[in-house]
Amino acid sequence: MLKKIEAIIREDKVNDVKEALAEIGIVGMNMFEVRGHGRQGGIQLVGRAGTYQVNMLPKIQINIVLSDRNLEDVIETILKSAYTGETGDGIIFVYPVEEAIRVRTRERGQGAMMYPDDIDAKRDGLKTDDRSLP
Repeated sequence: MLKKIEAIIREDKVNDVKEALAEIGIVGMNMFEVRGHGRQGGIQLVGRAGTYQVNMLPKIQINIVLSDRNLEDVIETILKSAYTGETGDGIIFVYPVEEAIRVRTRERGQGAMMYPDDIDAKRDGLKTDDRSLP
């Protein structure tokens, strides 16, 4: 079974998270600039015109689709690398993925999600040459 992780994190932690994910073998991901707020409700800024509330804060959303067996490792990696201990560190959502299809090769399911030297290859002790990948 495949899962989708949707992690919304601070902009200043993006490089830390990307590097940590690369270290464990996460090759494919998408990132989006998003705006929003959670429990903190935004921040209050003081400017020349006075004090004002900014309630839609810039964040980064990272999307990763991966196999069940790698889910907890990836979640733990994001939690460690995105953590500052302050309000607004982010949130992680996990969704089931019914199907994945690679357009070029028409591979489906787990095969569509495999990349050379990815987390599955590292976990299984395989090298790129040990399996046929597109």
